[in-house]
Amino acid sequence: MLDIQLNSFVRRIEQANELKAQIKSSSAKLSRKGRSRHWRLQGTWPQFQSIIDQIQLTEEPSWQWVLDTLKSHQPKPQMTDLVEIVKSNPSITQEQLISQTDCTLVEARKAFDVVEWEE
Repeated sequence: MLDIQLNSFVRRIEQANELKAQIKSSSAKLSRKGRSRHWRLQGTWPQFQSIIDQIQLTEEPSWQWVLDTLKSHQPKPQMTDLVEIVKSNPSITQEQLISQTDCTLVEARKAFDVVEWEE
């Protein structure tokens, strides 16, 4: 379960009720911190990924900071995940792997090496 603080959530975005509805539809929990203007978003990474996808479809400029905040909390992939991606898609390049998974160049190279040496 991930917990993200969204400071001044309602003040920083336009169409706050629409974004709240989208968050609620993903089953993530959005709540206010006490009586302050700060909000808290709780959920799992797949729920956050659903919110990210919905925000990208609407293209509301004021929601961009929420999108950036969620993406900054994306968990780093494990080496086994990278190896599985390379095995399932042998034509993938290092640059594509890095852009899809946000891994480092060193991690991408290690994943390719593991796949090469296993065969």
